[in-house]
Amino acid sequence: MRLRGAYFLNGGLLSIRAARNAVNSVTTRFAINMAECRPIWHKPVVKDTCKLKFVNSLTRQKDEFIPLDGRKVTWYSCGPTVYDTAHMGHARSYITCDILRRVLIGYFNYDVYYVMNITDVDDKIIAGARRHHLLLWYHKQVDQGHVDNVLSDVDEAMKPFRIKCSTEKDPAKKTMLQGIIDGVERCRSAGDVNRVLSAAAMPLSQWLDAKHGAELTDHSIFAALSSRFETEFHQDMAALNVMVPDVLTRVSEYVPEVISYVEKIIDNGFGYESNGSVYFDTTTFSQHPDHTYAKLVPEAVGDIDKINEGEGELTVATTHTQEKKSRNDFALWKASKPGEPFWESPWGKGRPGWHIECSVMASAILGPHMDIHTGGVDLKFPHHDNEIAQAEACNKDDQWVNYFLHSGHLTIEGCKMSKSLKNFITIKEALQQHTARQLRLAFLMHSWYATLDYGKNTMAEAIQVEKTFNEFFLTVQDIIRRYNMASPEGYTKWTHLELQLHAKFDEKKEAIHVAMCDSVDTPMVLHHMRGLVTLSNSYISECKSPNASLLGQITKYLTYLFKVFGVCKEDDLIGFPVSADVSKQGDQSLAYIETLAEFRNEVRTIALQQKSTAILEACDKLRDNTLPELGVRLEDKEGRTVVKLVSPEELKLELEREQKMKEEERYRKELHRQQLEESKREKERKAKIPPNEIFRQETDKYSQFDDDGIPTHDADGNPLTASQLKKLKKLWHQQNEKYQKHINKEN
Repeated sequence: MRLRGAYFLNGGLLSIRAARNAVNSVTTRFAINMAECRPIWHKPVVKDTCKLKFVNSLTRQKDEFIPLDGRKVTWYSCGPTVYDTAHMGHARSYITCDILRRVLIGYFNYDVYYVMNITDVDDKIIAGARRHHLLLWYHKQVDQGHVDNVLSDVDEAMKPFRIKCSTEKDPAKKTMLQGIIDGVERCRSAGDVNRVLSAAAMPLSQWLDAKHGAELTDHSIFAALSSRFETEFHQDMAALNVMVPDVLTRVSEYVPEVISYVEKIIDNGFGYESNGSVYFDTTTFSQHPDHTYAKLVPEAVGDIDKINEGEGELTVATTHTQEKKSRNDFALWKASKPGEPFWESPWGKGRPGWHIECSVMASAILGPHMDIHTGGVDLKFPHHDNEIAQAEACNKDDQWVNYFLHSGHLTIEGCKMSKSLKNFITIKEALQQHTARQLRLAFLMHSWYATLDYGKNTMAEAIQVEKTFNEFFLTVQDIIRRYNMASPEGYTKWTHLELQLHAKFDEKKEAIHVAMCDSVDTPMVLHHMRGLVTLSNSYISECKSPNASLLGQITKYLTYLFKVFGVCKEDDLIGFPVSADVSKQGDQSLAYIETLAEFRNEVRTIALQQKSTAILEACDKLRDNTLPELGVRLEDKEGRTVVKLVSPEELKLELEREQKMKEEERYRKELHRQQLEESKREKERKAKIPPNEIFRQETDKYSQFDDDGIPTHDADGNPLTASQLKKLKKLWHQQNEKYQKHINKEN
């Protein structure tokens, strides 16, 4: 019973405060009693996990990756200068970026904001567009009969070209130039004007540009060339399964931002105007206490060849050194000359310098700081070093980018790729020889920051890696079909074999994670992935009824990694993708194929028992000829037949590769046999020479001999030393022994 402001407890009257204290005391005692009954719980000890690190070009070491904004990563990638068809050097850079980007998104679960530029205003584009336009114009004039002196024009065009060839120091380039000169001469001798024009395309276009380039004023000429090659570039990237950027920027669209950026650099005291151009003052910047010029490659400062290459051929060819305070200074804004595109600016008609564009566009999209900046290693100096200097000069900040990641060089069979060496390979040409999957596997086999040598050996290894994984995937798919996971038969009791494989599986996953954290070490990741395949294949060979569930987990994990790397696409369930026809066939006809395989296996077993050659040949023909054309491969194992669905095109290519390898092996053996025979014949020929004549044949070495024909004086008449005589006498005795054996054999 409750009264106002009081409680009855155990027959007595208590105040509200006393009643509350009593209740709290009872509750506390109850909690203490419960705690005494609770079991002791040990908090799990968390194992130290490795953290992602990147090889950072800024520090030249592996640094822990710490984004500026939690899980969000801001990333700028230097895109192509679209003046020509994309080549394998481009593939090296952009597949590398794509792999790293996919790993950050798909494996480490970062939210990546990826920006890439297109350089559509550049000296190479201007020169290329003018020469292409003028060459087409000249051909049109010839076709219309407006040019009477074609051969004399070609002769004029060849004069500066011949001078260039005679002064060229690079042997490869000199060979290329001489080849063009010789080609023009051959066509001229044949009297075919059209062939002469075709052979002289390079020197003629340069000559026309020198004569008429300054007369071109239509900006669409330059835009048409860059637009054409940009379209080709995007098509090549799609063919290589490279993800599209989140934002794509073009220099021509950011000219107002470039002008504002340059003005700010001037206002901050790090830029100056000269003859309508604006240059970056590297001396003033370097002397500032908060800045360092050339953070990436300080040892390259003063390398005039690299500086000139960065400035562009049109700029270097026409800019006087008096315009710059220091030869290390570089153009922020270039005064446009006749025949060049231009925009109005506070300094007159001009166009952006090459280096300024990336600083401007990256800052316009990502702000004054970013996490990652990528590009090829050849861009370190001067391009990326100049980008850094510009951004710091504009923002008055000493760290614009936190992580600079540079993809390694690409060589062709050990040599630098160059048109002069005739080893220039476009992406389209590479894709005619190998699939995008094989190319990506080749890239994964090499560290992204190391040199990659693209050639026969590299691609042969990539094809073998592809085959190893593909065969494993097909084998597991066959096992999963046989032991249906939807039925109780799919889940069998685990033995020590399954437990052992699962433990190894966990070890491999841990090792792969460590490799991923170690600057995305894809060669090591592939090594552990292949090791997991080897362990699984060993398990399959040991086990009469392989556990489909466990093998399915392993296969899905490997497929997941290949999806992360861009080798497989998102819609692929297990293993590498097959063609749409094969996939459709698998859904509709698999039951019939497996029934046929079982029937053939029974027939083959009986034929083996009865030693029926005709029936065995028919079984082999079905396996080797008929079914492969339908995208079905049968593999005869002990007691059963494995069914694998494969693209007929892949089977055909595989057969062609095997045939080619056999032919090459036969050729090597035949060559070795011929070399052995030639060596044998040479030995027999030398054995027929009497010892007193063998040295007399070497008149270029010796001038006097003793009675046995052993030399005593060299070709200049100087006596031979004691050691020389000792060596010659030893050779004389060896020859005498061979000669005596020959005589005895003849007799």
